[in-house]
Amino acid sequence: MDADLTMTPARSADAAPDAAPLGILPCQAIEGLIAQGAVTASTPFDVDQVQPASLDLRLGARVWRVRASFLPGLGRTVRERIADVAMHEIDLAKGGAVLERGCVYIAELQERLKLPRGVSGRANPKSSTGRVDVFVRCLTDRSAAFDDVAEGYDGPLYMEIAPQTFSVLVRPGTRLNQMRFKSGASPVLGVRSVGVDLTGDVAGFRARRHAPVVDLDHIEGHDPRDFWQPLEPRRGELLLDPGEFYILASKEDVEIPVMQAAEMTPIDPSVGEFRVHYAGFFDPGFGTEEAHGGGSKGVLEVRSHETPFLLEDGQTVARLVYEPLTARPVRLYGQNGSHYQRQGLKLSKHFQPW
Repeated sequence: MDADLTMTPARSADAAPDAAPLGILPCQAIEGLIAQGAVTASTPFDVDQVQPASLDLRLGARVWRVRASFLPGLGRTVRERIADVAMHEIDLAKGGAVLERGCVYIAELQERLKLPRGVSGRANPKSSTGRVDVFVRCLTDRSAAFDDVAEGYDGPLYMEIAPQTFSVLVRPGTRLNQMRFKSGASPVLGVRSVGVDLTGDVAGFRARRHAPVVDLDHIEGHDPRDFWQPLEPRRGELLLDPGEFYILASKEDVEIPVMQAAEMTPIDPSVGEFRVHYAGFFDPGFGTEEAHGGGSKGVLEVRSHETPFLLEDGQTVARLVYEPLTARPVRLYGQNGSHYQRQGLKLSKHFQPW
């Protein structure tokens, strides 16, 4: 790791020696939650649904087109709030449906939680979701925050879906987000700055407007030239146009130790007027020699705000926050195959290689 990764102890020195470990639950603990009924689903779980430190969540059959995003608030359920803002209901079981860019949807998820005391959750878009500029956030009943699942939550899960650049085709079972489970208040082990790489033959990709539909279940099924414009480096700079979506790569390799997981912070006003990384989870073992030979960049999903912004090669654009796992995961990132092993600048798995 880089020298600017500052470390702090995983627990206070006066913690009881027999206290439950604090941190993110590894895959075997997630499987334990499923076995004890703390995580259930309306259909059988997929064999690859549990990741090294997270659980992929799947779309159910019902989606509502809504006129506005919302939070249910502490006293109401998501279904009660949907009744206030729904425009129409979509049945995904009838061959799936296209979710139009610029629109907001609320979808049922197949998974449901009944978390034990001391266990909470946090959701985030999957890498492939962020790389096609689909903004998703998890909703729970009686909640005043997106993506955070309260300790001991007992109830259904929903997802807000807002395609920004491409319209997308989804079906029941499509995986757009993932959830981590935490034991207690997970301590922060360190924070690492992430710079942007604007060198090489292609410095990045800019999304084309008025592109075809992206089928989110069709792997390597799309010609990237229909969706993306490659960007040549110019003097190590890139001018971000307001409202445009870019795929860039980190300057440094990213490495996540096997006993840690990380999340890239999506917005940091101190580094510029743009948003970086819609999909922020990095699994234990990502980029390590032990897991898959090391040498992996972080792919950055970037959108500028109201004003143009000039990026320079190496400029800090985001930060990684590292947290401990409660135990070593029995599977590490990429050991059973991944579309993003040893990645450099790389589009989502939906596109053929450039």
